[in-house]
Amino acid sequence: MPSPTPPRRPDDLVQLLTRAERLAARRLQGVLEAEGCSLDAWRVLASLSDGEGHHMTGLAEAAFLPPPTLTKLVDQLVDQNLVHRRVDPFDRRRILAHLTPRGQEYWRRVDRAVRAGRPSLGDGDDDLLRSLLHRLAATLEDPARV
Repeated sequence: MPSPTPPRRPDDLVQLLTRAERLAARRLQGVLEAEGCSLDAWRVLASLSDGEGHHMTGLAEAAFLPPPTLTKLVDQLVDQNLVHRRVDPFDRRRILAHLTPRGQEYWRRVDRAVRAGRPSLGDGDDDLLRSLLHRLAATLEDPARV
């Protein structure tokens, strides 16, 4: 007779999400290291890859970095001629970061390597997981649901 399934602990979902995130980050870091890119730089480059200029505040949020750390990273990317800064034409007090042509080329190469190294769940499960994670994030961000 099969043993009964133990009751689920409230933190099971958090444990699973944490484990999946850490395993995914470890795999991604391996691919990125081969391309000479850090996980934080990849997140910044990914945000900038849309061709729009981004304020430092938005980049910090997208890269999950505190603003001073982001500033140092963007300085490094500027030194590598991957990113350049421009004054925001709508608010001259703010700076927008953009990929340089070299940065765009570098991003395409890194993105191809990341996509090639990404495992697939198959049969539409990738899209289902993405949809569920978006719903979960939206639910957690909604203060009315707390």
